[in-house]
Amino acid sequence: MSVETPQPAPVDRPLDSHPPTFGLIVIGDEILSGKRQDKHLPHFVELLAERGLHLSWAEYVGDEPPRITATLRRARESGDVVFCTGGIGATPDDHTRQCAAAAFGLPLVLHPEAKRLIQERMADTAREQGLPYEPDRPDNLHRLNMGMFPEGARIMPNPYNKIPGFALATPAGGAMYFAPGFPVMAWPMMAWALDTDWAAHFRRGAWLEKSVIVFGGMEATLTPVMERVEAAHPGVKVFSLPSVDHPTYGMHIDLGVKGEPAAAEAAYADLRAWLAPLDLRYGPEIVRTT
Repeated sequence: MSVETPQPAPVDRPLDSHPPTFGLIVIGDEILSGKRQDKHLPHFVELLAERGLHLSWAEYVGDEPPRITATLRRARESGDVVFCTGGIGATPDDHTRQCAAAAFGLPLVLHPEAKRLIQERMADTAREQGLPYEPDRPDNLHRLNMGMFPEGARIMPNPYNKIPGFALATPAGGAMYFAPGFPVMAWPMMAWALDTDWAAHFRRGAWLEKSVIVFGGMEATLTPVMERVEAAHPGVKVFSLPSVDHPTYGMHIDLGVKGEPAAAEAAYADLRAWLAPLDLRYGPEIVRTT
């Protein structure tokens, strides 16, 4: 039997356009109740940073179908590239597949390639256990529900156990990707989606973050300088990260800029020049690039 090769989502975004905006939706009561700690957010930030990309927003949603559907519908209409984790199984507390279909106004259908992969996984499991594979057994038929995706969805390959996720293009030129909640499955699927669909927008080495540790300053005092820098350097973001108990610097403010390297360097030079009259004490400079 031939294997279907996943194709890139039909995303129409010129390479010279504004880079895609990335979002993350983590679904599951276990995160909101504290039974499990979310690991997806920090890892997804790392996956993006390795490719010169950045996360713009993230949301956590419990296992409430109306709320999940509303969140997915809002993400669909945003035109962003959105990754969703959790809730794509086939137990009563898994609602993401159904909510995605509702958010897109599409019926759920058994994806033929997902069916093949799920059956292949069940046959592998039976063989590993020394048991006969019985595809028509009720529990095996129920497992095929994991391949019920919104009509027209594209599968996301799962290298861990073959049970796929799915992806949908959105009307405004973005896409939404749906992966399991298990990091061992979700993280390779996230990386695959980025490398398959968005490699043309990777900008490794094209982002600079430069800051200085400021001692004894107050954010209210620094705000006019920050506003002046942002006004003089459109496209560069100015940030202020105060800390009261840092193990190395104690009470301080990490004050800096981030953006395209040449623009960020110019903005940082102005920041330091316009800070000079304030007669503040400074620690080391910190430089990060992606």
